[in-house]
Amino acid sequence: STTTVIIILAVVIALIIGFGVSGKRSISVTALTSPGNIGQRGILGCTFEPDIRMGSIVIRWAKAGVAGLVHEFKGGKDHLQEQDALFQGRTAVFADQVIGGNASLELRDVQLSDAGTYRCSVTTARGSGAAVLQYRTGAFSTPKVHVENSSSGDTLQCEAPRWFPRPAVRWTAYSDAGEYLPHVANTSYELNAENITLKVVSFLHNITANATYTCVIENNIAKATGNIKVTDFSVTRGTNLQLVNLNAKSVSSSLPACHWMLLLPLYLLSI
Repeated sequence: STTTVIIILAVVIALIIGFGVSGKRSISVTALTSPGNIGQRGILGCTFEPDIRMGSIVIRWAKAGVAGLVHEFKGGKDHLQEQDALFQGRTAVFADQVIGGNASLELRDVQLSDAGTYRCSVTTARGSGAAVLQYRTGAFSTPKVHVENSSSGDTLQCEAPRWFPRPAVRWTAYSDAGEYLPHVANTSYELNAENITLKVVSFLHNITANATYTCVIENNIAKATGNIKVTDFSVTRGTNLQLVNLNAKSVSSSLPACHWMLLLPLYLLSI
């Protein structure tokens, strides 16, 4: 009967959605990363549905435009035979955390050229899935703000050792009563020895006591602030660094292949 056919089709579709056309279901894989700081250690975050069978877990990291793999981990250990030369000696997964669903990649000595599109693919006994993320690289550092005394008046100096791309610098100045204070600053940029990053130095002139001054350094990947509160008797400092996070796309590996099956019962009912 028509009812029986519809029920059978519904069961078949449920099985296909659950297990995919390959016989395995899709597992959820998600990724999130913060910008990489040139010369430092970076983390490309990736998590998946945990599976206690470590021997069945395969993690592959790949980068668009790179022929070899970035990293491969399977059977509880690294398999780096297919690793691209660009990443040799610079990558690792957190092996002791894989069984808990952590497929994140540690990238050492981040290079400007490491920026790009990465794919984290995970296969377990439960199924497979992948996530794609955009990784950005640059340089950023927290500024140090201090008072320089001179006969022509006190000056604040805000200095940060490493930035790229070239950041914008701005100051804010408020009295303890909350009144905005007009101010004049000048900023300079000095190329560091590796010919990529910039040292940033900014001066704020003619400062007064009983006020709070903030130096803000910002580019498209990071924002850093240095605060200094000046009174007649003391100077109080604080710093903050914020990175611009990018959400990534999760991809179910087998679901896209069976989307057409969802239309089958509607087609049969229309006959």
